[in-house]
Amino acid sequence: MNSPVSRDDYPSRGPAVRGTSAATLALCSVFVILRLMSRFFVVKKTGWDDYTMIAAWMLAFGASFSIIFGTTKGLGRHQDHIPNDWLEPMQQSAYAFSVLYNPALMATKTSILIFYLNLSETQKIFRWATISTLVVVNAGGLALTILNIVQCRPVSAAWASPVPATAHCTNIVTIYLSSAPLNIITDLAILFLPMPILTSMRLPKKQKIILVITFGFGIFVAIVDVVRIAYLQDAQRATLVAAQADHAESGTSQRNTSDFSWYASLSFMWSTVEINLGIMCGCVPAMKPLVRRFLPSWVIDHTTSRGNSGTRDSDKAQFRPDIVEGSRRRSDQETPPDSPMTPMSKPPAPVPALRGNDEPLGMMDLLTAQDMNDFPRMNRTSTAVTMAPTTRSTRRGSMTFFDFVDTGQKKNITLRSNRESIYPVLMVTILFFIWGFAYGFLDVLNSRFQKIANMSDWQTVGQHSAYYVGYLVGPLTFGRIVFQVWGFKVCYMVGLVVYACGALVFWPSAVLTNFPAFLVSNFIVGAGLSTLELAANPFIALCGPPEYAEVRLNLSQGVQAIGTIVSPLLAKKVLFPANASSLIDVQWTYLGISFFSIALAVLYFYVPLPEATNEELETASRRMPVPRDTAIKIGPWPIRVIWISLGFAVFSQFCYVGGQESTSSSYAEYLALVKPSLNYVNHQAVGHTAFAVSRFLAAFIDIWVKPRFSLLFFYLGAVVFCAAAMHTTGSAGAAMLVMIMFFEGPLFPQIFAQGIRGMGKHTKDASVLITAAIGGGAVFPPMMFAALKIHNARYAFCVIVAVYAAGALFPIWLSLLPVTRQLSDPHRDEQTRRESEAEEERRESMGQMKPRTWSKVTDKLSFGNREKDQMPSVERRERCSWPEGLAPIPGSLDITPERRHSQALSIQSSSSSSSSSSDSPTPAR
Repeated sequence: MNSPVSRDDYPSRGPAVRGTSAATLALCSVFVILRLMSRFFVVKKTGWDDYTMIAAWMLAFGASFSIIFGTTKGLGRHQDHIPNDWLEPMQQSAYAFSVLYNPALMATKTSILIFYLNLSETQKIFRWATISTLVVVNAGGLALTILNIVQCRPVSAAWASPVPATAHCTNIVTIYLSSAPLNIITDLAILFLPMPILTSMRLPKKQKIILVITFGFGIFVAIVDVVRIAYLQDAQRATLVAAQADHAESGTSQRNTSDFSWYASLSFMWSTVEINLGIMCGCVPAMKPLVRRFLPSWVIDHTTSRGNSGTRDSDKAQFRPDIVEGSRRRSDQETPPDSPMTPMSKPPAPVPALRGNDEPLGMMDLLTAQDMNDFPRMNRTSTAVTMAPTTRSTRRGSMTFFDFVDTGQKKNITLRSNRESIYPVLMVTILFFIWGFAYGFLDVLNSRFQKIANMSDWQTVGQHSAYYVGYLVGPLTFGRIVFQVWGFKVCYMVGLVVYACGALVFWPSAVLTNFPAFLVSNFIVGAGLSTLELAANPFIALCGPPEYAEVRLNLSQGVQAIGTIVSPLLAKKVLFPANASSLIDVQWTYLGISFFSIALAVLYFYVPLPEATNEELETASRRMPVPRDTAIKIGPWPIRVIWISLGFAVFSQFCYVGGQESTSSSYAEYLALVKPSLNYVNHQAVGHTAFAVSRFLAAFIDIWVKPRFSLLFFYLGAVVFCAAAMHTTGSAGAAMLVMIMFFEGPLFPQIFAQGIRGMGKHTKDASVLITAAIGGGAVFPPMMFAALKIHNARYAFCVIVAVYAAGALFPIWLSLLPVTRQLSDPHRDEQTRRESEAEEERRESMGQMKPRTWSKVTDKLSFGNREKDQMPSVERRERCSWPEGLAPIPGSLDITPERRHSQALSIQSSSSSSSSSSDSPTPAR
């Protein structure tokens, strides 16, 4: 080592690290002081979130100070340029930072989550999600803290220089990278948890924007975490190169030979920025009362206040003049000055924002209440929305609008015509492409990981099977609960989030080049995609006329097949050559996929999609002229035919996926045996194209041919060409592979659609079982691979022949008995068809245009009230209430002015008797 010299003689990152750490710590301290001033002196109400934030600041101070001190002892220099007497204190400061890093993040996130718990006591899902995130933050943070404390055995070896050969140490960069998924997942959870509540609140435009921005500052913490990871990757690249060369060093050797002080310094700097910025973002919402006290123009939208300043037109409800004038006349004639404005009105309730000085304001009051001097004293009104009794099993929306307009509920998926089902089917088909694209990337990832980590062929088969074990476990556990309790759309969101978590967990798997960790990441990805598929497949099959269920599902699954064509080509040809750097590129790709999946989950929260309860599914099945209750006596027990058909469907799906995955996993070996000159990637792209084309072709065929016949045809074709593949070679053998994939294509959607047909209230459970049967992909590929190793790839196709022959029992069963034929064949829902046609004729005759679906999305995302010269749509009115005295005349929304006038006279003459005879009005249908 060199003797101590001036810092200017050697390149050093120390000054930049020291200055950035000190500056962010100072800003963090200012934010904490302002938060405490707001809570102690303005609000005069403190809570555990404040005390936890104080603890977070103390930990942040210790972590930042340790880095600042380390820069004075060589942190930021190359290892060879650090004097010997500086090495131990520099490593002590790095050890102190590593121990304090996770507790500081834990305390910050705990404070924010405790703050969230004070936002709402009625939103149970929000509270349970917050509590779950709180548990994950603290359990994961505690585990990582312990891991950092005992990173070396004995502990003193962590700052020894050099590290003794007898000590055992873990590479500290590996530990930091392994913690990245937990930090990013919890950062994004904290960012998006309050957004549904904030965006659904009825607030002035400016105030809602301020609230969303206030809670959205957490996005910067996630960005900083990603930047920090980028610098850690530079230090980790040498480790991956060593692993690929099969001479990986231990953590102890890496500490003595790596240029840790140079590479880790910027990562430490960004880590301190992450901690301090997180505290600042956590303090912002609690500072609003202080800002409102001293800078009210920043948070108060005076244009929405009444009084001398006037009212902005865009924030007022817009009504037609005849409705307003008629409502005012009724109000003047029928309502005494001191009586409630309507029969449903009650005496004004005290407004929570106008509490006395002795009663503290609630957290949501603090965030949403504007300066009370800017508002007039207003009476609280009661509407059908606020007064109607609700039950847990009642669907929202089946209520009346001020007693004379039936707002109704938008159609469930089983009542939709072809035209009405186009938009929801397209939106869900996007998800099909997502998981097709993800599956293609997964296959490439497995092969790249095997080459870089020098894994055996059997380990690669194990990785593949772990993915399909996730398909077996996900639907049968949390997937079914989410599907049954919250429905289709929430299932999409949960599936996307779980998939994103699995993609993030790949990060430590690749960093550690650890086979068990990679199995876990594959399992989580499979569980997430299975939850998506659990709801998406039945949605497509059920959303629209039932006679076209197979057609719709084949088309959507064809789009999914296109994703499996694009992603392998993109991955193998463009993104990922087989080297250590490519594995890091794969990590970044999966990080991008996870962010995209979470953004898509948030988007789907705001996308209006129809649903269907078990009762509605049962009603739809009862409308079909099929013998659903017919039973066959097997021994002493009568068993309904529909349950036997479901059992065959589950078994057939289990066999099909096992056979299809066996073909895919042995594709390269078979092609290398029969036609070595062909390029494997290009030829498999041809096979995937045939796979996709057959699904679109089957959709066209199913319009005229009964689906059980086409299912049997494609099964028999797959069996025949698999048998032929066992006895051919050369170009003919390569062509057999393409034909096998062609006949495999339509099998999955055909099995699924016919398996859930007629299940009624058990449709969701049937979907759970058929989706779990995809776990066959974990069973048969290992058998195929064993046959391939013992004999050869051509002989191994006997496994696929047997599997497809067994799966063909399902269409044979459907054609065996008259009752099974009636149950499996599509039938028109004549009642719903007639009602839809009558409704369309009525709309056309009245000139009533349906609101554009995209406008519903923008309405939900909008932060303000748009100016409209007409009444809001029915679905919009469902959540709105009329100002007192401006309720429309019955039927005035859809009849001529002459008829409206006559009805107004009729209502005026009978209003006194109706109000005295009943405490609550009777809905008019």
